[in-house]
Amino acid sequence: MSGAEPIPTIGMEVHLHLATHTKMFCACAVEYDAPPNSRVCPVCLGMPGVLPVMNRKAVELAIRMALALNGTIPDFAKWDRKHYYYPDLPKNYQISEYDQPLGVGGYLDVPLDGETFRVGITRVHLEEDAGKLMHPEDGACSVVDLNRTGTPLLEVVSEPDIHSAEQARAYGETLRQLAVYLAVGDCNMQLGQMRFEPNISLQIGTDEKGRPRFTPISEIKNLNSFRSVERAVAFEIARHRQEYEDDPDGYTLERLGKSTRGWLDDREETFLQRSKEEANDYRYFPEPDLVPVVPDRKWVDTIRAGLPELPEHRRRRFIKEYGLPQYDAGVLTADREVADFYEEYVRSAANTDAKTAANWMMQDVMRILNERKVAIAEIRIGPGDVAEVSDMVVTGTINRSTGSDVFAKMLESGKSAAEIVEEENLAQTSDESELKAVVDRVIAENPGPAEDFRGGKERALGRLIGQAMRATGGKANPKVVREILVRKLRG
Repeated sequence: MSGAEPIPTIGMEVHLHLATHTKMFCACAVEYDAPPNSRVCPVCLGMPGVLPVMNRKAVELAIRMALALNGTIPDFAKWDRKHYYYPDLPKNYQISEYDQPLGVGGYLDVPLDGETFRVGITRVHLEEDAGKLMHPEDGACSVVDLNRTGTPLLEVVSEPDIHSAEQARAYGETLRQLAVYLAVGDCNMQLGQMRFEPNISLQIGTDEKGRPRFTPISEIKNLNSFRSVERAVAFEIARHRQEYEDDPDGYTLERLGKSTRGWLDDREETFLQRSKEEANDYRYFPEPDLVPVVPDRKWVDTIRAGLPELPEHRRRRFIKEYGLPQYDAGVLTADREVADFYEEYVRSAANTDAKTAANWMMQDVMRILNERKVAIAEIRIGPGDVAEVSDMVVTGTINRSTGSDVFAKMLESGKSAAEIVEEENLAQTSDESELKAVVDRVIAENPGPAEDFRGGKERALGRLIGQAMRATGGKANPKVVREILVRKLRG
């Protein structure tokens, strides 16, 4: 029997709400701010005699996600009833897909620390969400809001190809990015639109026949932030290691099986909820009120043809095509609309190179988005407007500091960069005869820094340039000022 160092082995189940206007099997609206129990009907409440009807848009979005994950869409998928009792599940069963899901196989390439690792995808399947239980602080009762009941839910189940807490977080972030890129889901975790359930075990060598041995599998339920995913997985890995060290022979999957655990975010630790159910505990059987899903091949091909360029491919292309560093490419491709804006900006610019454009995006455009908490489509200026102001900086019409000020004024006024520069007389001065007089005065008024520079202290030149900029109200061309200063002080 091998006694190799235990290896964390993690698979992830991720649930995300699909971007549909109505629920999975009825016409109730999907609204997250509606009064409790106001978006319900006999179908999603499980009243006797009602019949579900499939939401075509939800099926389309599920196929879209499965294809983007490099999966296969089978010719036949069916609905099943998954039975369990909980107060937020009115029917006492959930309509889901069990042994014949809508998407099978695939993989997701995940960037992390400048490298990429691949996580296999087991399946992608559709189901309906349950309601939401709330527990008042006084503990006198619990209340249930069934508005969420029946919301289309996509579950993505990965292979156990994740081997650290950092990889678990990166996988979750990359999967969310993909779903948002595809417009499959909004994935707002504060609204419960995306939830993570990692399954953690340690591979503890092999048995006498060379087969891998594992510690018990623990599934952590309903994590709703990347921070929680990373910390909960790290805690479980450490707990498994300790349990195994305390009892190497007894702490095994064969002996203890699987368990379900919760996460206490304030205490940063997991706790045992129950032993893990197996498939037979749910008493699966085919849903008698719904026909199977038999996707038309032409429809699937149309969905495939409509997929956008995916984030990881786009990130690599930005590095190759635009010569961007990995960090810049990752930031600019994290959001599809930002990436589109950047590419249009580069195409519109006459003098701004791709790297300079990336700097403007990250330092000016995205700063505004973060400060105002808005999407890029909500700001008043477009890619061509940013290209105009950055081109003016590159050609020396205005300096970089003034460029940022002009950009801010463009956002507020809606005016073009040229209009603002002309109206406020912001064009920088590059006339040497005019700037020589300014430089002479600066040298005369700052003899100490002047002598320091003559003596070899290069940093002193910056102080003199700064004085010249102040003397001209920021309108002097710093490059020209520098050239004049060097000639006068070293000539």
